[in-house]
Amino acid sequence: MSTDNTASAAESSTSEISVVINGTEVKKKVEPRLKLSDFLRYHCDLSGVRVGCEHGVCGACTVHVDGMSVKSCLGYAVQADGATIETVEGLVDDRGALHPIQEAFHETHALQCGFCTSGFVMATKELLEENPSPTREEIQTGLEDNICRCTGYQNIYKAVEAAAEKMDGV
Repeated sequence: MSTDNTASAAESSTSEISVVINGTEVKKKVEPRLKLSDFLRYHCDLSGVRVGCEHGVCGACTVHVDGMSVKSCLGYAVQADGATIETVEGLVDDRGALHPIQEAFHETHALQCGFCTSGFVMATKELLEENPSPTREEIQTGLEDNICRCTGYQNIYKAVEAAAEKMDGV
């Protein structure tokens, strides 16, 4: 096989996608098998998207796609074509100030190693958008798709309660 045919085969196996990530339009050619999590981390330099289990169990890769929490390790970048994606990096405002959820996680010591934190923050954002004043039981249910191996969850639940107070009226 000639080099020209190999290059053509490689080019034909890619698709250009266009997405809006944290308010910025991104157009890139990707292979159909590229996971959304890998696209965000390695092609868009968004290291807040963590890859833990790669089976959709841990929630560390949670992002919002068109406003819904999605485990980005379970989908492909090509499936996100035309979508609006928000990652934990997108929560920081233009001045660099943390989002109230991020502040609450920091203030309540709701992280230890930090690996799972971005997934919990994104899950918390969706939870508080759907239910601005959740009970402790509703918080536990709302975050049950995310796993932390360090904290024991109590400070994470406190962080969500503190974030709900901070966001009251926001």
